[in-house]
Amino acid sequence: MYQNKFTNNFGGKTQQRPNSGRTRFGGRSNAGNGGNRFVGGRNGGRKNRSFESQIDVSMFIQKAEPMIKIEDAKVKNNFKDFDFNPILMDNIKNKGYLKPTPIQDEIIPHILQGRDVLGISNTGTGKTAAFSLPLINQILDNPNKRILVLSPTRELAQQIKQEIRSFTFEMRVYVALAIGGAYIREQILDIKRDPHIIVGTPGRIKDLAKRRVIRFDKFDTIVLDEVDRMLDMGFVQDIKDIVSQIPTPHQTLFFSATVNRKIQPLIDSFLTNPAEISVKTQESSKNVEQNIVRVRREDKETMLSKLLHQEEFKKVLVFGGTKLVVEKLSVGLGQQGFKVGSLHGNKAQYQRQTTLRRFKENEINILIATDVAARGLDVADITHVINYDKPNNYEDYVHRIGRTGRADHQGYALTFVEDRY
Repeated sequence: MYQNKFTNNFGGKTQQRPNSGRTRFGGRSNAGNGGNRFVGGRNGGRKNRSFESQIDVSMFIQKAEPMIKIEDAKVKNNFKDFDFNPILMDNIKNKGYLKPTPIQDEIIPHILQGRDVLGISNTGTGKTAAFSLPLINQILDNPNKRILVLSPTRELAQQIKQEIRSFTFEMRVYVALAIGGAYIREQILDIKRDPHIIVGTPGRIKDLAKRRVIRFDKFDTIVLDEVDRMLDMGFVQDIKDIVSQIPTPHQTLFFSATVNRKIQPLIDSFLTNPAEISVKTQESSKNVEQNIVRVRREDKETMLSKLLHQEEFKKVLVFGGTKLVVEKLSVGLGQQGFKVGSLHGNKAQYQRQTTLRRFKENEINILIATDVAARGLDVADITHVINYDKPNNYEDYVHRIGRTGRADHQGYALTFVEDRY
């Protein structure tokens, strides 16, 4: 048996074995084998076989860099410089937007000019407003304009729709949602009203097209958001099928966190002389302090509970590897008195919406989720992300921890690494 000793360290804790003299949280040790960065039981500081994987856990350890507030970033324009419609400008001001973020500053002029755009950006950079604002302005100038927005997840699609609607107050600009897991009849009725913008996931969009509810020949603009994630989720053929049916010429706005050999062929085939805008800073969030917690598999749930009892863990997103793990953790923590909710693919859409609303409105302060929430979950005040189960790859890790440390806030990310003593 072992005992835990918890002390304040990086908004998290330190776990020590009796008489070991080795810190088991943080992944570094000065003892054994020249201070190898991996600590571990009987192996004298060598990496334990029990947590060997394709991902080097040292990548989960990183200090946060000094923060630069978004409003302090250098931009060339103010919103008034874009010559937006006065009503749109009023709505921008009412949302408290003072000046564009870097990606908005760079991309908006190109979209207003009707150019194709390739945008490479980290999460939380203001990308949705970067494409929504100029497209809304185009609709005000041309009410016959029709726009299709494709998103990898239901949650991101809903977020995009909400963001667009927040800018269209007192305007005759109509938006419809087309996502799986929700009542298709209501979506059919909305789309039959001929909205200016349809936001949806590829599968449901194709389904509605087969039902002759959506006609691709009506669209003159298509937005592909988080294309890298859509490819990871197996939507590549759906995307190709949809884009191939949009009349030419049309405007294409293509957004991704990365550009790799899988994405490049799509860029080459979908975009015509695009304006290429990149505001990526680095592979992981500058504002997120990252560390690991070494723990035996059978002790993971206990360790999670002890962390969540600490005062600084105010609003926490916990990632589990499977729906079963997520639901089990949610039930267990709920029985301990935590205000907790779960988010995974087996939940009905209304349940997912309700859980996200309760998390945003602080009715619950702990959300346990599968990677369905890694993209598109926009909650500004998440203090900690905990990877209860390690992600499948480093890209997924980056998107998970991107849920904290947003805008000018500092966040913390902890990754459980299974160890054997």
